[in-house]
Amino acid sequence: MPMAIPRNYQGWTVLANGFRPFFLLGAIQAALAILVWLPAYYGELKLGSAFAPRDWHVHEMLYGYLPAIVTGFLFTAIPNWTGRLPIRGLPLLTLVVVWLAGRLAVTLSAFGPWWAALLIDASFLLLVVLAAAREIVAGRNWRNLPVVAAVGVLLAGNVAFHVEAHLQGAADYAIRIGVAVIVLLLALIGGRITPSFTRNWLVKHNPGRLPAPFGRFDMIVVLLSAVSLLGWIVAPDNAATGVALVVAGVLHAVRLARWAGDRTLRERLLVILHVGYAFVPIGFLLNAAASVGWVLPSAGLHAWMVGAAGIMTLAVMTRATLGHTGQALTASVATQAIYLGIIVAALTRVCAVLAPAHAGALLHVAAFAWVIAFAGFALAFGPLLLGLKLRALAIRSAGSAQPVL
Repeated sequence: MPMAIPRNYQGWTVLANGFRPFFLLGAIQAALAILVWLPAYYGELKLGSAFAPRDWHVHEMLYGYLPAIVTGFLFTAIPNWTGRLPIRGLPLLTLVVVWLAGRLAVTLSAFGPWWAALLIDASFLLLVVLAAAREIVAGRNWRNLPVVAAVGVLLAGNVAFHVEAHLQGAADYAIRIGVAVIVLLLALIGGRITPSFTRNWLVKHNPGRLPAPFGRFDMIVVLLSAVSLLGWIVAPDNAATGVALVVAGVLHAVRLARWAGDRTLRERLLVILHVGYAFVPIGFLLNAAASVGWVLPSAGLHAWMVGAAGIMTLAVMTRATLGHTGQALTASVATQAIYLGIIVAALTRVCAVLAPAHAGALLHVAAFAWVIAFAGFALAFGPLLLGLKLRALAIRSAGSAQPVL
């Protein structure tokens, strides 16, 4: 349902709901980090981070931008799951400040002890896990505790990233831990909301074949995915790992085919969820190919991170912002341009790995399209997130709407 600004809330609108600051700041950070990364990659800019340039880039995508979006989603969904009031005001501002401090600490970590950056950076996800667990336990919403547990593993991966980078000079295992957690979160959350939103829309606008609801088959797919990802974390080049990844990829493709995405072409807010999820099986299959040396490992990584994570986070961010600020749940021209940008970014980034002869040009296209997508979100949706428009409408339409999260 649309999340109105509570009538008894007198603070800044941007701190009224968790999605407001974290979707906006996460999008800005995602765009700025890529603008910094490209010249750093070509040696034209020196970073002040103790991390190697590649590790800084990966960290700020995997443990910077994505945790912000996950937090915005969680603190928006949890009140709907539990019936409790949202975290807002000063507690929410505290989380925002800690997240920003983490971005600065990592980016400037070369100027201080490595463990200080670790403590500051890891504090954010620790606070998120504690706050989310408290709300879910208080609301007795046990079925969603696995989502919080996954965020807890993401916290462990972030800690491991700092330690591994300090001791080994690179954070290979911690990168795979973080990526695996994000893929599982997409499988859990995306695997619930995509068929659910699709069913709701089809019942109203295109009666006929409906998506299969989340059930035993989906749980088997998620569990097998977890097993294959664990093998990938420990031994990505192992043949058995490759077989497990192929099985998981095929099952995810079957899962996606059961969701009737081909019947949603009239509504881009729905189509984009199916497109984003398609990169989950693609990532499994590309990583399976990498396990036997057919492609470079970064092809599968970017299919998961730019494709699945990038597309699905923007899909959720746009839908949730529209729904929770009282707007119509349909994709405007600006929203469709955002979707086009992130799809182009995903395709060209993966192709840059698969076609190394054209890697330079494809990398620039991918970076430009990514920045267009996330900066476009910040510009198009920033006024709504900041409460600069339609605040009264958001309050009036509190009891009227369609499922959002």
